[in-house]
Amino acid sequence: MGKFSGKALTDHIDRSGAQGGGEAAKRMNPILLPSQHASAHDLPDDPEHLDAVLADAVAAALAAQQPDGNFEDPAADDDIGDMALGVISLLCLAWRRTATDDPAVTGAVRRGLDFFLANRVFRHDNPGEPFLRVRDSGLPYARYMPGDGEHPFGDWPSTVWAMLHAVNVLDLGEGLLTDGQYAEVTELALGYWRWLTEASMVNPQQTANQAIGAVVAGLMLGRHLGTVSRAREGKRVTTAAMRLYTDVIRPARLTDRGFALPAEHGAGHDQNYLPISLSFLAQAHRVTGDRLFLDDGAEIARHLDCRLSARGFDYGGPRYSEQHCGAEGTLGLRYFSSHVGSDLGRYLADRRVAYYPVAGTGAPSGHFAFTTVWLYQDDSKWHRASPSPVATAYSLRHGAASVSLTGSHTPYLIDAGRAVVIESVVAGQHGIGPLLRHADGHRTLLTRPLGPVRVRDARDGGLVARLVTKAVVTRDQVMLSVRQLSVTDGRRVMLFGVVPSTDAECVFLAGLPYAEETEAGQRKIVTVAEPGGPSFDLGTPDAVLPTRGTLLAGRLAITAAAGLSVVNPPAGRTAFNSPETLGLTQEQLAFSLADDPRGYGNPDTGWHRVTDTNHLLAEPLPGSPPGFDVFAVRYGPYPDVAFAVEVRATPDGLLVEAPGFSALVGDPAGDANGDPVLHLTARP
Repeated sequence: MGKFSGKALTDHIDRSGAQGGGEAAKRMNPILLPSQHASAHDLPDDPEHLDAVLADAVAAALAAQQPDGNFEDPAADDDIGDMALGVISLLCLAWRRTATDDPAVTGAVRRGLDFFLANRVFRHDNPGEPFLRVRDSGLPYARYMPGDGEHPFGDWPSTVWAMLHAVNVLDLGEGLLTDGQYAEVTELALGYWRWLTEASMVNPQQTANQAIGAVVAGLMLGRHLGTVSRAREGKRVTTAAMRLYTDVIRPARLTDRGFALPAEHGAGHDQNYLPISLSFLAQAHRVTGDRLFLDDGAEIARHLDCRLSARGFDYGGPRYSEQHCGAEGTLGLRYFSSHVGSDLGRYLADRRVAYYPVAGTGAPSGHFAFTTVWLYQDDSKWHRASPSPVATAYSLRHGAASVSLTGSHTPYLIDAGRAVVIESVVAGQHGIGPLLRHADGHRTLLTRPLGPVRVRDARDGGLVARLVTKAVVTRDQVMLSVRQLSVTDGRRVMLFGVVPSTDAECVFLAGLPYAEETEAGQRKIVTVAEPGGPSFDLGTPDAVLPTRGTLLAGRLAITAAAGLSVVNPPAGRTAFNSPETLGLTQEQLAFSLADDPRGYGNPDTGWHRVTDTNHLLAEPLPGSPPGFDVFAVRYGPYPDVAFAVEVRATPDGLLVEAPGFSALVGDPAGDANGDPVLHLTARP
């Protein structure tokens, strides 16, 4: 639920645009990505540390409780409806873990629950609520905002969250609550379930993580009722929850890169909500033991593993394209990291939400407290990175270097030298790869395949490589077999392109240096330079920086084996790093071009309305074999050895000789079975 309003975004764009061209980068403050801070698995999670964190949370919550018993953040302007009950659930967790008989805790919980039951349980319809199936049902629900008519669109997920808190309070708070309170919360949880599934349309925001959360709430309530001599009611709730999952949520899953993903705002992958869906599926499996939840979570986990860079960076999504979650996704990442044997904990998590969302007072806000409770109850362990190279269906990674590929096997994210390079955009075409420039100014990016793509991997020593062969059609309807080779050795990523010669000039679009790791977080790259040269402002419209082959972007060196230049985009709000957009992150620009404000508009749609970015253009090797343009670009730390590359034709294909390895790239027609031919040989 977003906190960046459309007006605030417009104001931000106006301020950044007012800075002008060439001097903008020198005058602006560092642009830090707000949520991709540090890998989730680096957060201490031993029992002693968790107990200390919980003790601090309890002390802060007690100190911040208002005289009327309210635990809500006084400064909060959204997500208020579930806050107080979430804080109460954390106090119940601490009480259960420590077996404390502190009367201050008992009194605070009971007063807090009295406030919640009297002031935050609503039974009359919220004015303006457009998604009710039954009017004036009298069933209880939670509001996103407590006032009448204030953002009723958020009431359904707020009720899911409140129900999850309520069941945790029931599971943990017996003996802490009064008998009357305990009975009232039991009926409240049942009422919430009926409002979610009977009075309201289910999942009106069309966000699967919320719907899976409702399923988990039903499963937990059904289990709880079975322990308090209400087994028949419990079975009815459990059956309805499972039916909601199997008949509604699962059939709506979408396929991305071969993996079935829960649908978020009409697409599958989302930077923020996919790990949260993993947390819900982990809890569903913990509650039921049903293999269905484990298998569905494994699909998401393997998809996420394909996308995340070596350091856990990623971008792109239909609801949030850059925003990463924190504690909300930790359980799911850890649970499925262990299950699928992958280092999902490298995900760059939001450290502002390390163990729980924090209110302006420094106390827990209570929002998403159920994921904190479950994390404390779970004993799964992180699976750590393999020392060997990893090749997923859509990525290569090894050590500190990686390349991630789109569904059409085009590189879109390269991580090396503690910095990331993302896809460039040229004339509305997105990708990293060969680019044809025609005499009349038309440009064609040769990354969109016509028909199936063929892939071949190879390993040797500490190297892993992937050869992608695509049939691509030019503007003149000439079909070309374009080959792109990716190699990583744990420190560097090297890309090679092989393109049949045409009448047009061919260069290699080497991506957009985007963000570098700093002590303060991931910082947007707004200047680059040649080694020893002056700073070049990426926001100066149409400026060009020719280099002698190496470009520095933070600690990342991008080196071409032939010429390399930078060409800046023109001015305008559809160009990334124009004077108008230099001060924006990828997500902010994407939202500014989307159909609706942040949190509702699809940032992926907005990103695909970008017309141009800065272009890193590599020239073909001067010694390319006759009939081909061959390109070689390396991404890695600086300084490094010289990037001397030689390519020659042999009877078996093209032999690429580069520092540390050689690769034989076979004929694009493949072997006798049509399979691509790639032989990789490591050498000192």
